[in-house]
Amino acid sequence: MDCSHIQFQYNNTLDAADLQRLLQLFKLAAFWAQDRTSADLATAIAHSHPVVTAWDGVNLIGFARATSDGVFRATIWDVVIHPDYQGAGLGRRLVETVLGHPHVNRAERVYLMTTHQQAFYERIGFQTNTTTTMVLFNQPLGVACELPQRTVALEAMPE
Repeated sequence: MDCSHIQFQYNNTLDAADLQRLLQLFKLAAFWAQDRTSADLATAIAHSHPVVTAWDGVNLIGFARATSDGVFRATIWDVVIHPDYQGAGLGRRLVETVLGHPHVNRAERVYLMTTHQQAFYERIGFQTNTTTTMVLFNQPLGVACELPQRTVALEAMPE
């Protein structure tokens, strides 16, 4: 399959129509994202940097996002390629586009979670990590806790 015309883009947000396209892509290709809503996706995207989309004309055929502190740790999330485009190297290109972004490529470690695609990510250079296997499944708390803000006064530096 010739995929030289596929366009990869960094995005800050997705509009309502693109969020619907993303939900459809998840329904086709992501068993782990079947119950997501456009509102929740908009929130996740707003808190992710970078967000990468892949387009065949007006058709959204790929998506991935990352969160990072820009220095120590980054995590890649939600890597998905439309089933009709899988096997053409686009998933690799999608992940490499995320990894190439300055907010991720400077991070000391880049993590991701996958259920069935370990071999795919190993070919890109990821390694199995047996030292960070803990997870916390958050439960809604009955009481929200308000923390005080700490204010630090900065004095003017002499010239």
